[in-house]
Amino acid sequence: MQILSIAPAQTAVPTTCRASALKRSLPRAQITINPLPIKPRLELGESTRTQIANLNKLLEKNAPQHPADSPNVTNQNEQQTRGVFDFDGLDLTGIWPRWWNSTEDMSPRDLNDLQRLLSKSPQHSPRDHLGERWAEYHGRDDWAGLLDPLDDNLRREVVRYGEFVQGAYRAFNSNPATSAEGGPAACHVDLPDKGYKVTKALYATSSVGLPDWVDDVAPDLGWMTQRSSKIGYVAVCEDKREIQRMGRRDIVIALRGTSTCLEWAENIRASLVPINDVEPEPQAQPKVECGFWSLYKTGRDHIPSLSETIVGEIQRLIELYKGEELSITVTGHSLGAALALLAADELSTCCSHMPPIAVFSFGGPRVGNRAYANRIMENGVKVLRVVNAQDLITKVPGMPLEGMEDLPWAPYSHVGSELRVDSRSSPFLKPNADMACCHDLEAYLHLVDGFAGSDCPFRKNAKRSLVKLVHEQGSNVKKLYMSKVLRLNLENVGMGASIPSCLPSPS
Repeated sequence: MQILSIAPAQTAVPTTCRASALKRSLPRAQITINPLPIKPRLELGESTRTQIANLNKLLEKNAPQHPADSPNVTNQNEQQTRGVFDFDGLDLTGIWPRWWNSTEDMSPRDLNDLQRLLSKSPQHSPRDHLGERWAEYHGRDDWAGLLDPLDDNLRREVVRYGEFVQGAYRAFNSNPATSAEGGPAACHVDLPDKGYKVTKALYATSSVGLPDWVDDVAPDLGWMTQRSSKIGYVAVCEDKREIQRMGRRDIVIALRGTSTCLEWAENIRASLVPINDVEPEPQAQPKVECGFWSLYKTGRDHIPSLSETIVGEIQRLIELYKGEELSITVTGHSLGAALALLAADELSTCCSHMPPIAVFSFGGPRVGNRAYANRIMENGVKVLRVVNAQDLITKVPGMPLEGMEDLPWAPYSHVGSELRVDSRSSPFLKPNADMACCHDLEAYLHLVDGFAGSDCPFRKNAKRSLVKLVHEQGSNVKKLYMSKVLRLNLENVGMGASIPSCLPSPS
C-alpha cells in the first residue's frame, strides 16, 4: 500500500481516489511518497503487471523540486521534498481503466468459484433432516412461507426431483428404440440418488402414426417415428437412512419431456377433450388437452398405456409397503410435467387409502381448463410448478399473456403453487438467452439452485456444477465466463462421457 500525503493543502485524501479526480481538484498538488512494495491483491495480466511496475519505479524517482518560497530551507524540509514529483507530469488515463477492468475481470475469487463449479465432483446443498416436517415440504400447506424467500431444504428437494427427471432423459437417450413386437424391455436408469431403486419402466404411446415410407427414407432414425417410447420410470426409496431423513418412504414417478416426432405431433393437438363420460354443464366439465390425454391413455397390443402402468405399479407398491408412512411424488419436465399432472389426478381417485400426492413440475405447459384445475385441488393433489419467466412453453396452450388464464372464458388454466425463477438473474447466462435455453431442464436446476428470493440476487454460494450447463448451453453462457473456462483449460471437464448417437431431446 502507498502512504500518500498531499501538500500544500494538507488535506487527507483516500487512497482509493482515482488519479483523474486528484488531478482536477489539485492542479499543482505534490504527492510525497513513502515507498513500499506494491502487492497487488488480485491476479493481473502480464501487460498490466508491467505497467504497474513501471509506475512504481516512476513514483520512487525524485521529481524536480519547485523553488523554495523562503531562502532558509531546513534539512527537514529537504528531507520531506525527497520523492516529490509534479502530478501533472503523470498521465494515468491510459493505465487506470485497464487496471480497473482487469481486477474485476480476473478476480481470483471469481475464478476459484468458477473452477469449483466446473469440478468433476459436483457439490450439493446439504440435506437436512426433514423428520416430522416432511409433509410441509411435500406441499401439505401448498408450500406457504417456503417459496419466497426459498427455503434451503425445499430448494434441495426441488433440485433432487429435477435430477430424477434427468435420469429419465438419460434412460431414453441411452437406448431410444422400442420393439413393436415385444413388450416393454427392462430399463436401466442411472439414478441420481442411489438410495432409490427402479421398480417399473414407463412407456407412452401416440395415437397417431407416420407413413411407412418415412422409415425407408431415414432407417437410422426409426426411434424418432416410433409410436411407443420410454418416457420415465417408477422408483422407490429403499435406503433406511434416507427414509429416516425424509420422515417417510418416498415413491417417485419421473417423466421426461418431448423427444420424438410423434410426441411433438401430439403436443400441437391443442383442442380440449373431457376426461370422463359424465356430461355436466359445459363450464363445469373437466377437460384436458387432446394430445396429452392421448399419450397418457393410448396403449398397444404388447405395451399397456402409461395410465394403466402407473396405476397398477403404484397400487402394487402401496400393498407391498402397507403399514408404512408413504408419499407419492410425481415429477416431470415439459411434456412430462403435463403427464405428471394427469397421473397424479388419476392416482388420487384410484383407491381410498392413497398416500399424499405431490407434483413437482419444471417448465410445464397448461394442461386443462379451470374445471380440471379445480378438480385436482379438490382431490387433494399438491402441485408446485417451477417456472422460468422467460420460458414460452409455460404460457401455452391457451392465452400466451400473463393473467389472461384467469378470465372466465379462458380455455386453459394453470393449477397449483408457483416457484418463479428468471434466467436473466443468472450471472452466467446471457440476458437474451434463446428459447431452448430458457426451457432447458439443466438451466432450470441452475436457476433454482441460485434462487434465494424474488428481491434477492443470485446466490453467491450456489453449489450446482456448471459443467452440464456449459456443455449443453455454451452458446447462451456469457462470453466472459466461456473465456474463463478456456483460460482454465476446463472446457472438457466432466464432458468425457460418451454422447448418444441419437439426437438430443428437442426440449
